Amino acid sequence: MNWDDLRVFLAVARSGSISGGAKQLKLQHSTVSRRMRKLEQELGVRLFDKVPSGYELTLAGEKLVQAADHMEREVLTVDGTLSGADLRPSGPLRVTAIDNMATTILMPMFAGFSREYPDVTLRLMVSNVYASLAQREADVAIRLTNTPPETLIGKRVGTVSSAIYGSSDYLEKLHAEGAEPRWLGVDCCDFHRTWTKQICGERERRFVVDDTLLTQAALREGMGISILPCFMGDLDPRLARYSDPPKWDLNLWILLHPDLKRTARVLAFRDYMTRAIQAQQAVFAGQTG
Repeated sequence: MNWDDLRVFLAVARSGSISGGAKQLKLQHSTVSRRMRKLEQELGVRLFDKVPSGYELTLAGEKLVQAADHMEREVLTVDGTLSGADLRPSGPLRVTAIDNMATTILMPMFAGFSREYPDVTLRLMVSNVYASLAQREADVAIRLTNTPPETLIGKRVGTVSSAIYGSSDYLEKLHAEGAEPRWLGVDCCDFHRTWTKQICGERERRFVVDDTLLTQAALREGMGISILPCFMGDLDPRLARYSDPPKWDLNLWILLHPDLKRTARVLAFRDYMTRAIQAQQAVFAGQTG
C-alpha cells in the first residue's frame, strides 16, 4: 500500500472533506478526489459515505484510519532518527553568493567557517540569480533583496547601504574646479540602474560597466562617480564619498531550500554566517565613518 495515498486519506478523514484535505496538503481538489477513488478501487471497499456535512468514514474507513495512524507514527520516527544522524556537520556544502561580496567582505567569514567545521567541504559559486538554488544546484544562497522568493526559507541577516563614490584625486579636483561630476554608466542590476536614473536621468554615458567590481576599478582610475555599496567604497583607501549619508538600502538574506531545513551543515553555516555578518553590520550599513 502506497504511503502517499494513505497520507492523502488521513488528511481527508481528519478534515471531514475532500476540499479540507486538499487545502491541508496544498493539492488540487480534483487530485485528492481522484486519489481517494483510486484507493477505494484498489482496496475493494468504500472508505467514505457522502453526508450533508461532508464525508463520513465507513467501518472499513475507520479501520484504515487506525492502520494509517500507526504507519504515520512510524514514518515520523524514521524521519526523526535520520535527521538526528546528521547532527555533526560534515559533507559537501554548496554556497552561491554575490560576486562583489564573496570576493571581499564575505571571504574571511567563509574561511572562518571552514576552519571551524573542517569536516564540511565548502564549495563557493558566484551567482546573482536564484535559479541555482531553486534547481538544487546550490544548498545556500546569500542574496541582496527586499522581496525574497516565497519558495525558499529565508533569514534576514542585515542591511547593505550604498552611497556615491569617486576617487579621492578626482573628487578633490572636482571640488577645486567647481565642475559638474561625470557619472559612470553602470548596468549591473535593476537596483543600480533605477537609483542612477533617479539622480541623473537617461543621459548618454561614455564609459559603461556591468559589474560593481568593474565600477570600483573604474572609480579608482578617476573615470567619474557612481553608486557603490558602502562595504566596498568605505574600505577602499583610494575612494571617497561624493555625498553623505548613504541613500539606498537593501536587505541581506541567507536563503535555504526547504528540503534542507534540518541538515546540520546547512544550519551550522547559516548560524555562523548570521553571527559573522551581524558583527560587521556597521560596515555593511556604511556607519564606520
